[in-house]
Amino acid sequence: MLFGEQSRTYKTCIECYKRVVTQRRAGVAVVVCWTVAFLVGLTPMLGWNNLQNLRRRSNGSLSDDLVITCQFENVISMDYMVYFNFFGWVLPPLVLMLAIYTEIFYMIHKQLNKKVTTSHTDPNKYYDKELKLAKSLALVLFLFAVSWLPLHIMNCITLFCPGCHKPMYLIYIAILLTHGNSAVNPIVYAFRIKKFRTAFLKIWKQYFCCKQAPPIESHPSDRLKNHEVSVAPPSPLPPPETLPALTEPDPTPPQNGPEPGQPLEQNNV
Repeated sequence: MLFGEQSRTYKTCIECYKRVVTQRRAGVAVVVCWTVAFLVGLTPMLGWNNLQNLRRRSNGSLSDDLVITCQFENVISMDYMVYFNFFGWVLPPLVLMLAIYTEIFYMIHKQLNKKVTTSHTDPNKYYDKELKLAKSLALVLFLFAVSWLPLHIMNCITLFCPGCHKPMYLIYIAILLTHGNSAVNPIVYAFRIKKFRTAFLKIWKQYFCCKQAPPIESHPSDRLKNHEVSVAPPSPLPPPETLPALTEPDPTPPQNGPEPGQPLEQNNV
């Protein structure tokens, strides 16, 4: 009964997931994410920059003979980088994702600790795969935090403590970490998720090694089928010639003697 109830619960969750996460909604989410990224990145070009500071330094006017050192901190406002970028679009999603993954790991470990004695359709297999996928995505989140937090922390130091000394090699390392984060994610996906690894190998062989890669076989999602109770198909019937012949009963009474309860008939001479 416990296993049946859990199976129904998993099936209900998957059906709810399929209803909510549709292809159209996923496409809309991707478009919204890229739109927000463009707006956040283009905000300094729309006016939030150090142009006013440069005007104050040049007595209110920007002449042609004004020499501006093309450095990030001279052009981009630290108010934008700290308050708008870091506190508005980096730190809150990071904290939210950390809380979500903490809840996911708690729920998965809670289910794995339950002693459910079932047959081959043990739901623990489903949770094992979910745990592996959650670890892969949590690793991506961890690498994102390690790659971007040092640079944002230095921006906070620049804004709140202008007189503090920052070694240049630390700034260069922080910048390299932010650029390296985009290159690390595909490697993590390829090593942790089999489908990504297969797709990357196919692309590498086809476009870099100039080899005709075999097509990727499409199978039903393991995450959607592992929660269902597998029912063994019925065994096929043997061919007709191997079946024993079935004879219908003869409706005529036997001729050996009279039926019980009937008088004996005398033979006519």
